[in-house]
Amino acid sequence: MEKFQNILRQAEKLKVNPPTTYDQQYLLGFRGLLVIETFLFVFLRTFVPVTVAVSADPNGRLYQEIIRKTLSVLFWNEYYLYGAIIFLSARSIAIPFIKSDAKDRSSRIARSVVCRNVSLCFPVAVSLAMCKLAFSQKALNTIFQFKTNTGNNSLAVPYFLPTALAYFNSVFNIFWTSHNWSVSAGSTAFPSQTLWIINAVYVQSYTVYMTMVIIPYTRKKWRVQGAFFFIVTAWWVQSWAWYTISGLILCDMVMNMDFQAHAQRGIPINIKHRLFRRPNGSPKRIPVWVPAGLCLGAGLFMQYIWTAWRPDLFDKEYEYHTGLYYTAGLNVEYKTHHTAARGDIYLMLIGFFVLLETYSTLQRIFQNKVFVFLGRRSLSKCF
Repeated sequence: MEKFQNILRQAEKLKVNPPTTYDQQYLLGFRGLLVIETFLFVFLRTFVPVTVAVSADPNGRLYQEIIRKTLSVLFWNEYYLYGAIIFLSARSIAIPFIKSDAKDRSSRIARSVVCRNVSLCFPVAVSLAMCKLAFSQKALNTIFQFKTNTGNNSLAVPYFLPTALAYFNSVFNIFWTSHNWSVSAGSTAFPSQTLWIINAVYVQSYTVYMTMVIIPYTRKKWRVQGAFFFIVTAWWVQSWAWYTISGLILCDMVMNMDFQAHAQRGIPINIKHRLFRRPNGSPKRIPVWVPAGLCLGAGLFMQYIWTAWRPDLFDKEYEYHTGLYYTAGLNVEYKTHHTAARGDIYLMLIGFFVLLETYSTLQRIFQNKVFVFLGRRSLSKCF
């Protein structure tokens, strides 16, 4: 009898706290999809820049412009990639803390905070070391000639790290600077000049760590309501934190609030009118795919409008934020002072992730072996 009770206790423990590597493989699969899209973005920006959305080379052959106005928004959109990496990082890194027992939480958060810079520093150091060894001044001149001969205005010539000290300082500054990440030497020395996203992920991870500590000690309703005001404020000051907190609160709802079951039942309409009530008096419910689809559709619609019809309006969103670090007013210098966080991309991510967390069929699609393998081979252990 005692042995049977022990088995029941172990089964209940597994039910409450299932292994992360089992029940959320679709997050790895989604990261694997980002790997493919990132490769397409870097490859096409180098050799066929006209096919890339928001390209510095808008004019080219007709078929290239058609590809840019149709496929680029979905499959190699750099702003979507930036936002998705930040959002996915916030959605993922709090999982071990939330799943841990109360007695292990303090050690878990301490280990995460201490090891975060180490786990990210080594891949960055190796990447920049390879750039330092591979790119001599002669090699950079060859790249410049390729850029000039092809008329590729989207291709950036990497910054040459002159000494070992410059290399060391570049790695150090990636984990030290708090703004203007994309112009740091560490990022500009990287061939695609996208290494600044590691800087953004690193800084925003501490926003997650400091915020997730309150999860075990506050009411669920308060956490959702507080996150809403946090997100609005972070959007106003043009910080990546509105992506970060959204990913964290989604993780909290999935793991602590049975989000999938509630979402599959639909969203109740709390209006006391017979049109919105069932015969038994209970409120009618809206399927969750309706608001999620509206968010996803609205974000895609805006991206297609800016890409295919009015590219001159693409940067206008940045005007309505405060100017971080350089002025107390509006972001009047938005051409040079802004982050890559965008409202249309945010709507796309919110709509997509709500659908992903709701429907098991969609999760199984992203759990395929190819996507999961690519996700594991990327910076999955670091993110």
